[in-house]
Parts: sequence; structure tokens; C-alpha cells
Amino acid sequence: MKQHKETKEAMTPAQRVSAALQCQEPDRVPFFLLLTMHGARELGLSIGEYFSSAGHVIEGQLRMRDRYNHDCFYPFFYGAAEIEAWGGEVIFSENGPPNAGRPVIADPEAIADMMPPGVESAPVLSRILEATAGLRAAAGDDVPVIGVVISPFSLPIMQMGFEPYLILLHEQPERFRQLMAVNEQFCLQWARAQLQAGATAICYFDPMSSPTILPRQMYLETGFAIARRMISAIDAPVAAHTASGRVLPIIDDLFAAGADAVCPASEEDLADIQAVCGGRMGVIGNLNGVAMRRWSPQDAEDHVRKTISRGGAGGGLILADNHGEIPFQVPESVLEAISRAVHTHGRYPLR
Repeated sequence: MKQHKETKEAMTPAQRVSAALQCQEPDRVPFFLLLTMHGARELGLSIGEYFSSAGHVIEGQLRMRDRYNHDCFYPFFYGAAEIEAWGGEVIFSENGPPNAGRPVIADPEAIADMMPPGVESAPVLSRILEATAGLRAAAGDDVPVIGVVISPFSLPIMQMGFEPYLILLHEQPERFRQLMAVNEQFCLQWARAQLQAGATAICYFDPMSSPTILPRQMYLETGFAIARRMISAIDAPVAAHTASGRVLPIIDDLFAAGADAVCPASEEDLADIQAVCGGRMGVIGNLNGVAMRRWSPQDAEDHVRKTISRGGAGGGLILADNHGEIPFQVPESVLEAISRAVHTHGRYPLR
């Protein structure tokens, strides 16, 4: 007699994500479409116009979740928002994410006199908090709302520029410590403000800590200690995200720092990642967002099936892109195909 696979009782997105973070099998693999700029297209606005209003972002996020039926709201505007809060310039473009302009730290000697900006005094951060609160009001407890901070260790890439920061890190240890102290104050203030506004969890963006950029030994002497302090003080679920950088060599370190989930690079094998995580942390990823721009709907289905097959067994996987922001050039047909594929091939127990 033919046996039929038992299906699990339907869960809310929050229940589904919680089960995955506890490395248990939910009803299906949860998936995050970490969409920022696509909301502008939904509303027929330019990217600059879209991010000028929290109401636009709330409406864009609501429409996109209704369209793609994914498992979170993502009120993240753009990475340079934190630089904007520090008084820096933000450069908008027609078809890509807003970027940081001229560095706010032109002379390392100025670090000694720096003070962190107040969240309430930065209009862009206030808009993000308004969007976070609006999405929490719309979601209730059913849909996770993901907040974002740039780690104190990675923020100087935008504050100073990459090369000057590397020089500071290697040659000016006292100035480096001073900068980390002020950045840690800001990071913690910003994370707590988002949680108070209604964020469910925090994505801790820390590309500088990836072994793609920094040798592990130097990470242990710098970014690791900072992450451990920050994650402990944030006191909420935290995903450690290296924004396309590799994580496999530092998974044990991220667990020791207190992370609840890791976000591997697209070139890392999820079977290897899950083996090292060993049921201790969730795994978020790792579809290639850059390649996604050129996918057909069939390509999208194939990649989703492969990702689930490599990392979904036994639970613990939240399917997402590898970078934490899906490029504006990814067509809606591909996003729809990703959604269909997860709902078709991601139901537990997996085939």
C-alpha cells in the first residue's frame, strides 16, 4: 500500500522562524526575501523618494510580503543610513543602493573628540524606527520584523574609507580603541532603539570580521571581542552577517560570541556549514544575490531546491540571499519563482 508523507500543521512565520533558529523542523523551510529598493518599484517611486518617508517603506514592505508570501518584514533602508546619522553624505542612484559619500573621519586625530550621535537627532534613523513600529503594528506577533546594525568593527569602512581604516587598525592601536569605544556606544543605542520600536531580532552586519577580509587571529584580537560585548548587551536574537564574506572558519567563534544564526557566503557548502554548526545555531542563506540578477524562473527553482537539499535536513535553515539585500536588478519573476519553489519543495518532512 502506498504511504503518504505526513504534513505538519501550518505555522505562522514567527513560529516557523523560531523553530528554525532552534534547529528544529517547522512546517516548511522559512525564507527571507531581504528586499529594500524593490518597494520603490512597487509604489512607482524613485529610490530616493521611497526612502524619504517611513510610510512609503511600510506600504512597500506590506505589498511585497503580500506578493511573495515570505517570512519577515525588513525595515532596513540602506547601510549608509548610519553614516548619515554621523553627519555624512549619502549618494542616491536610480538603480542601486544609496552609498556613503565623503568619509566623516578625514583625520584619525579627530577620533579622540568624537561622540556618538543620538538616534533621536538623526532624521533617517527616526524614519527607520517609524517604519519598524508601523510594520510591528501591522504584523502583531505573527511576522518577524528584522532590525539591522552595522557592527562597530565594520562601520569604519564607511566612516574612514577602507585603506585608511586598515592603516588605523594595524598602526594606531590607541586610536582604534577610541573609535571602537564610541562606535560601540552608538551600535548598542541603535540596536536597542529598534527593539523598542518593535524589531524582533537584530542582524549584526560585520563583513570586516569575515576571513575573506581579515585573518582569523586578528579577528579574535579585535572583531570577536567587540561582537561578544555587543551581542550580549543587545540581549535579543542576533544573526551574525558577513555580507557575502565567508564564515566557515569562524563559526565556533560566532557561537562563542553569542550569535543565534550565521549567514554564509554563496560559495560555501551548506552541508559543511550545518555540520560545523551542529544544531547550535540557525543558518540563513545562501542564494547568490549577484547571480540572481541573471536567473530565469527555472534557475531560481533549481537553486532553491539545491540549497534546501544541502542545508535543510533536520531544520535550522532559513533560506535567503547571501548578502542581506537583494539587488534592485533582480526581476519580480525570479522572486516569485523563489517563493513558489520554497512552498513546493521546502515542506517538511523533506523529500
